[in-house]
Amino acid sequence: MKRLLIIGLFLIARPLFIFAQDESANRKQLNFFQDSLKHLGYTFINDEIDVHRKSANYQFIKTLVSALKIPNSFLFPFDSVKAISILNSPDNRFRIFSWHIINMDGSYRFYGAVQMNTGGPLKLYGLEDYSPLLKNPEDSVTDARKWYGAQYYKIIPVYAANPYYVLLGWKGNTVVSTKKVIDVISFKNGPPQFGLPVFDEKGKTRDRVIFEYSEQATMLLHYVPTQNLIVFDNLIPPDKKSEGKPETYGPDLSYNGFRLKNGRWEYVDNLDMRNVPSAKDAEFIDPKGEKAGGDDTTKPAKKAP
Repeated sequence: MKRLLIIGLFLIARPLFIFAQDESANRKQLNFFQDSLKHLGYTFINDEIDVHRKSANYQFIKTLVSALKIPNSFLFPFDSVKAISILNSPDNRFRIFSWHIINMDGSYRFYGAVQMNTGGPLKLYGLEDYSPLLKNPEDSVTDARKWYGAQYYKIIPVYAANPYYVLLGWKGNTVVSTKKVIDVISFKNGPPQFGLPVFDEKGKTRDRVIFEYSEQATMLLHYVPTQNLIVFDNLIPPDKKSEGKPETYGPDLSYNGFRLKNGRWEYVDNLDMRNVPSAKDAEFIDPKGEKAGGDDTTKPAKKAP
C-alpha cells in the first residue's frame, strides 16, 4: 500500500516537474533573446550610419518574432528593451509593441506589432506604417497593413457596446515639426482595426485626432482617469503670417480635451487645469534608455543620422 502511494505521488509530481523544467528553459531562451533585442535596439536608435540602423532594425524584427514564438511569451515583459514601447491593455487581452527609426532626411518610420493573449500558439499582427500614403488620416479607418504609425505610451479601454481602446502616441514627423496622435484600436472582426468615428468636435466627427507642432516645442497630451478626460495643449501659430503652417505652432498655455460620454469622446474647450490632476499616470520611455520626465509631455531625443 505504501509503495502504491509513493508511485502515485511520483506520477502526479512528474508532469509538474517536467512543466517547471519547460518553463525554466523558455525563460532562459527569452532572456537570451531579450539581451539581443536590447543590443539591437540601442544600435537602431544611436548608430550614426543609416544602413547600420536599418540593418539592426531588420534583425530586431526577426529576433522579436522568434522570441514571441516561445510558449507563454506574452507573460515575459521585455522590460530591459528600452528602445521600444511595450503596452499591455488593462484587461490583458493584447499588448502592442511600437518604435521608430530616423531616416537620413530627418523623417521617421514607425514599426509595430500586436500580440494577442491566446494562452497558446502565437497570434501576432505586424503593423506597416502607411502614414505617407494616407491622404485623410483623421477620416480613415485602417487595418494593420495601413497603420498610421506612432510610438504609443498609453492605452485607455472603453467598455462600450462595441469595446475599443484609445491609444495616445508620439509621432516624430520631420526636422521642423512633431506630431502626436489620439488613435483607436479595436478587434470587432478578429484582426486589429485602427481608427473609429468616436471623436466629436464642433459638429465634426473624426476617426483619429492628430496634432502637429514645432519640433522646438513640447505638447501635453495625457489622460485623467478620474474624469474620463483626455487633456491637451491648445496649439497656435506665433503670428498671423504663420497661420496654416503647423510646423510653427506651439502651446498658448490654455488647454482643451475630449471627455468620454456614452462611449464617445466629446470635445471640451478651454479647460480649467486647476481642476485637473497632474499628468503622472503615464511615463514615456526615452529610446536612449532612460525614463524621461515623469509625464507624457516628453518627446524622444533625436539622433542625427
